[in-house]
Order: sequence, then structure tokens, then C-alpha cells
Amino acid sequence: MRSERENGPMAALSRQQDPIVAIATASGRGAIGIVRVSGSELGPLIRAVCGRRLEPRHATYLTFPDADGRAIDRGLAIHFPAPHSYTGEDVLELQAHGGPVVLQLLLARCLTAAAELDAATRQPCLPRLRLAEPGEFTERAFLNDKLDLAQAEAVADLIDASTEAAARSAARSLEGVFSREVEALGDRLVDLRLLVEATLDFPDEEIEFLERAGARQRLAAAAAQLDAVLATARQGVLLRDGVRVVLAGQPNVGKSSLLNALAGAELAIVTPVPGTTRDRIAQTIQIEGVPIHVVDTAGLREGGDEVERIGIARAWSALDDADLIVFLHDLTRIGSAGYDAGEARIDARLVGAAARVLHVFNKVDAVGPERFAGAAGELAISATSGAGLDALRHALLARAGWQAEIEGVFVARARHIDALQHARAHLAVAEEHASAGDIALELVAEELRAAHDALGEITGAFSADDLLGAIFGRFCVGK
Repeated sequence: MRSERENGPMAALSRQQDPIVAIATASGRGAIGIVRVSGSELGPLIRAVCGRRLEPRHATYLTFPDADGRAIDRGLAIHFPAPHSYTGEDVLELQAHGGPVVLQLLLARCLTAAAELDAATRQPCLPRLRLAEPGEFTERAFLNDKLDLAQAEAVADLIDASTEAAARSAARSLEGVFSREVEALGDRLVDLRLLVEATLDFPDEEIEFLERAGARQRLAAAAAQLDAVLATARQGVLLRDGVRVVLAGQPNVGKSSLLNALAGAELAIVTPVPGTTRDRIAQTIQIEGVPIHVVDTAGLREGGDEVERIGIARAWSALDDADLIVFLHDLTRIGSAGYDAGEARIDARLVGAAARVLHVFNKVDAVGPERFAGAAGELAISATSGAGLDALRHALLARAGWQAEIEGVFVARARHIDALQHARAHLAVAEEHASAGDIALELVAEELRAAHDALGEITGAFSADDLLGAIFGRFCVGK
């Protein structure tokens, strides 16, 4: 798709017809490594590389020879004839020992064998075997209708999953759970579009006809179903992307101690000296399977040396990018004039981010819980004893919007949420037109069409080439 934008449709078509090859396993050493080839009519190449014909979908143990007949390695070769393969094309997989040199030799052998075949057949106009681009195997699976776009994205999400819950949700998307939800919504909208557009042919009876068909109720039901899918998708985005939580506060309120307590490891240096933390320290933890990216920052105060001032500037920058801000207070210092003035200055700068701020009061073990008289939503903890940390973890999830009671969460992305929100907005306008005294059927039909198109962007039924290029370009080579 990227080539089409650069060189035109014919170049894109040629690119899709090229046979491709890549190392399909991660870089570095391992017990097993895989070289994968995908293209049309790979029989001659298979015989050249493996020295024999392979029985379809059977693992054959053999020697992989180089161009001079010397053994590169011994391993398994499997031929998946089209269309019963991952990409929908002929696929050859060579499974060898996972040393980088061995895999590079097998990769080179595939390329040289293809070149030798081209020279022997004297048909240089035929597609030439080339190295696969990032994500090109999965892109071909999408283009050959083996996967829709949401499932193709789930492949990368499954690989990148940082928690067990995220991996299971990505697997559900890969199995088609999300796609089926979207398709069911699309079917409902198609039924409504047919009903409305058929009614346009009978203008004298349109209101009575729509009432008998329960059009308004069916439209409301479609909107409610879309709301449910949107709520589940938001949970999927949380599982995929996680939540960026920044710890903020004055020096020595316990931010580094809190980071260490949440992470269960001594990540940050903790001393009584103000300004010990000079730069941001980040660690990802998980709470109920949701990745929480916790960032410790320099204590916020005026003055300090040049290095500390740079750290404070970076702390304010991190707060701007945070999904949630934990404003940490020191219960033992509240009531001190200088400390309270510093709190007021930070509060004033965070006033625009108030919806993202969670006020947490530390060192409750030193003063006793009776000394804490926080407002609703405020928490008292002890980063050293662990008191209140469970409540803080639950509060972080709640503020992020996590709902553990939602079943069957599938992984989702920000673009999916955007498409669902656009579809919901169009349905809302359609409901307004359908509820008006003088029903504007043409406008209802148009809004239903726009909502249906927005849903199609999720699965790839309606996708711009630049979107496909952006999605598959982020995949690893070999996938």
C-alpha cells in the first residue's frame, strides 16, 4: 500500500504479486528459527531449496543444502499450498536451529535459488523473490481475506501484550470476537437502511409503515448495542495501552518510596535529602491485568541547583502527558507554613488538570489514621508499611475507567474507539431525525449509511491505503 502511494496502482499490484521471504522468528539465538516464504506456485523453489517435493502440510525432516550441495543444517520443511495457509498463498516454512548465521544462510539460499530459477527459465519479467517488508505476511493475509483488519491488528497486539489479560484479550480479537460484534451491528444498520430506503418509495404511507415496522425501537436497540460494544472496546484499549500514572509532589513526600512499593523493587534511590530524584524514573506494573506505567518525578519546588531545575521542568512536562496524576502529600508536614505554601503553588498549576488528579496523603503510619480528614476521593497511605496501597491500586483502576465485571473483553485500539464514536454520533443524529414530527427519511438514511461506513473502517471493509500502510508498517519483519 505504501508503494501504491509512491509509485501508482500498477507498482502496488506488482508488489503484492512478488514472492517474499523473511526470517519469521525473533532476532538473536534460540533453539529453533524459522524462515518463511510466501508467493504463488512455489513448487520449483521448494525443490531447489529442499532437494525434493514436499507433501502438503506434512513436516519433512531433511538436510538444507547450499548452492554447492553442502549442508547448511538439518531441520523441518513444511509446504502449505494456497489457499490453506496463513497468507492465503503458497507458503514454505523452513524450521532450523535458531542461530543467526544459520538463518541468514537459509535466507540467502532461498534468494539465490530463486535467482537461479529465473535465469534458467529465461523469464526475467516474472515476479522476483524479495525480502518481506514489516508486516507484509499479515498484510497479505488481510488482502487475501484470511483475516479482517481488526484481526490483523490483533496479531501484533498478541505479540506485544505485556500482561496475561492483554494476551487473552488479543487472542479473542484474533479469533474474531470483536469483528463479529462489529458485523452484527453492521447487519442491524443494513436492515434499517433497507427499511428506510424502501419507505422512501411510498411517501404517502411512510410514517404508518415505519411505526408498524418498529423503526424507532430498532434504531434505539442498535444504538444501545453500539454503546455496549464501545464500553467493551474502551476496556480493550486499557488492556493494550495501559495507563500512564505520574507521581507528583514536593520533595521528600515519598514519591520514590511509593514507586518502589508499587513495583515491589528498589528502583528509585530514597534518602532524606531534598532533591534526591533529579529525573523521571518509570516502571510498568500490572493491576488486575491492566498495565500501569508509573513515573516518578523530581520534587516540585522553587529554587534548587541547575540540574534539579531541569528535573523539575521535566516533571511538569510529564504531568502534561499523564493520564492520571497522583498528587502525593506528606501528612507529617501539613500545617507548616512553608510546606503549605508549596502545596498551594502546585495546586494552582494543576487546576486545569483537576479531573486527572488523585490526592493521596502519605505517612499515615507516622501520624495515625485519626489525623487524616480527607475529602471524598482522597486516600491515606503509607508507602513504607503498605497501608492503603490496595485502596490506591483500586482507585487507579477506577479513575482509569476499568470495569472488571465486563466479560469477554477483546483488545482494541484508539482508532477503533474513534470509529465507534463516529458511528454512535451518526446514530444519534438519525434518532433525532426519526423522532421529529416531520420525519426526514433522506437524512435518516444518510446518517445510517455514514454510521455503517464508520463501522467498516474497523474491519477494513472501508480502509484508506495510508491507514493500511501505517498499521502493517509497525509490525515486525517476518510477521
